[in-house]
Amino acid sequence: MIDRSVMQKSIQYPTGPAVYLVGALIAGIILKLVLLAFQAVPFNADEAVVALMGRHILQGQQPLFFYGQAYMGSLDAFFVAAIFRIIGFQVWGIRFVQMVLYSCTLFTTYWLGRQITGRWQVGVIATWLLALPTITVTLYTTVSMGGYGEMLLLGNLILITTISLIQENQALHPKTWYLKWFILGILIGLGLWVFGLSIVYSLPALCFLAWNTVYPTETHTWKSAFKIPSWGKISHLGGSWVCLVTGGFLGALPWLLYTIQQGLSDPVVELGGAAISGVEALSYSAQLLRHGLNFSLFGSTVLLGLRPSWAVRWLGLPLAPIVLAFWSAVFVFAVKKTIRDLKAGRQGEDFSYSPLLSGAGVVLILGFILLPFGADPSGRYFLPIAVISALYAAQAVWSVPKKWRNFAVIAVGLVICFNLWGTYQSVGTSPGVTTQFDSVTQIDHTYDQDLIDFLRSEGEEFGYTNYWVSYPLAFLSEEELIYVPSLPYHPDLRYTSRDNRYDLYTMLVAEADRAAYITTNNPRLDTEIRRGFQELGLDWKEKMIGDYQVYYRISEKVDPAQIGLGDGEG
Repeated sequence: MIDRSVMQKSIQYPTGPAVYLVGALIAGIILKLVLLAFQAVPFNADEAVVALMGRHILQGQQPLFFYGQAYMGSLDAFFVAAIFRIIGFQVWGIRFVQMVLYSCTLFTTYWLGRQITGRWQVGVIATWLLALPTITVTLYTTVSMGGYGEMLLLGNLILITTISLIQENQALHPKTWYLKWFILGILIGLGLWVFGLSIVYSLPALCFLAWNTVYPTETHTWKSAFKIPSWGKISHLGGSWVCLVTGGFLGALPWLLYTIQQGLSDPVVELGGAAISGVEALSYSAQLLRHGLNFSLFGSTVLLGLRPSWAVRWLGLPLAPIVLAFWSAVFVFAVKKTIRDLKAGRQGEDFSYSPLLSGAGVVLILGFILLPFGADPSGRYFLPIAVISALYAAQAVWSVPKKWRNFAVIAVGLVICFNLWGTYQSVGTSPGVTTQFDSVTQIDHTYDQDLIDFLRSEGEEFGYTNYWVSYPLAFLSEEELIYVPSLPYHPDLRYTSRDNRYDLYTMLVAEADRAAYITTNNPRLDTEIRRGFQELGLDWKEKMIGDYQVYYRISEKVDPAQIGLGDGEG
């Protein structure tokens, strides 16, 4: 007879942080795989630009920045090119890259939570909150927008390295001191190139390091800032900052090469939000008010998961009050902790990193309100706050007295259920889970292949369309169908030449003998096109394919400028 009690005692069930951490990583991956299996996330134009860049990299090109934008580096496109080399030019390869990046972000969030508090439970709770997050976080970590996934990972690594330097300095074990300063410089420089939003991590990290490495072993408050450190300490720190700057130059080398080739003005202006500055015809004071409204009303509801970023529609209403109360409590906890720590300074080994975390959030909010980025209410710029909020939530939960802690953990479970509920509601309604917060740009992409087949059958390989059609069409057709984005997509027919991202396409269409037109969801534009064709005495045919209105077999090639549309480029 087998003694079952002995057998059960001999079985070693896995315990500790590894089980919970791996479980969170698997849960996060499964969530994304389910969304992709149900084709809930459309293939959008920004993602198509990254895909095309990956394709062009394999053809020998070496773009330094996202096509048409000098504030978002091409690292994501190089990752995509690497996966394309293995699997071919498949859309799912782009999403695979994002899943890997976000899994690394989840792991480094766990690392941060444990590093900050010394408790693995804090890291695990924060990781679970991010593994099954709000629909907006899920969306922007599933699709590729050019650098958001890399930015989140680099931001976590910047914070981890900064905290490690403080801890090493505190412990007086400088064996890898200069190497870590050099690595931090590389991360900061790389972040500048990959996505300027990484500044929300870099600036607080540098300030935090400058403050805490000058006075590493003594109690200090704001008054101690005026105390002059010893010469030995100054020379020691001087070498550290030399390593930091050297690493920064190395990490930002692609950015520096671009400025040498193209000049400094474009990258600097782009970092300030030039890409979206033209959408606001308001005075600066009116812009500030609008940005404040976008953050407090639209941004906050997206950040909390109360609504999707692309629609004003409430999610998970029965649980919404509980979630709102939970995050309000976390906010109060974070503010009180940060203020208390700033006032108290550091007492020996009692050290808090809340000013570092809160500093990143404050820099992001100020940048959103003061700079043109505040005109974008989509919520994508708040992704760093999602990580910071998860870390504070985990700390708040674990600071609850033990007799009440189970209730706090249950509250976390309810927040996760709310997030999943909101995701389910978003998947089940039109237009799905999309990055397009303007309804005009929300296109039904299930008809993409039908459109490609039709254009091929009619021999309409070149033409004109809008930004949201041009680049997905080019990638999905393996660049057989080239339609430059010379047409407006806004109902008022306003157009920006920034939509035209790739000059080679413009040249190919300009040299073509014939050109078709494709519009989407824009009756006024359709009226103008027909009017223009009639005034020129042209003959043409029309075909409606889903949301795509195709004008083909046009008797004479017509540039949009000839009928008063676009800017004539192409």
